Amino acid sequence: MYRQGDVLIVPLSDEAAPAAVRSMSPVSPDSRGRLVLALGEVTGHAHAVVGPGTLYRPAADPLALACLHVPSGARVVHEEHGAISLPAGWYQVIRQREYTPGSVRPVAD
Repeated sequence: MYRQGDVLIVPLSDEAAPAAVRSMSPVSPDSRGRLVLALGEVTGHAHAVVGPGTLYRPAADPLALACLHVPSGARVVHEEHGAISLPAGWYQVIRQREYTPGSVRPVAD
């Protein structure tokens, strides 16, 4: 398991990956060629994957689970956190949530 700020990255078996991405769509890289896992609402900084890979996410729901495939390994970077090296494989990407009276929302990183 890997954590960077409000993002948790959990290894996913090759067998479980096809079922996990069945209802998801590939996300296009941003203008810098990164796969953005989470965008900071306060600072505008991004938890992003640098390197070859594919990010799958359901329609624009910031709390929805996402899946990441990095065929040859990659790095997760953020302007305020140390970089994380991911080995090749499949991962589930989970955003940390916080409860406020009457709602659940993503943590503002």
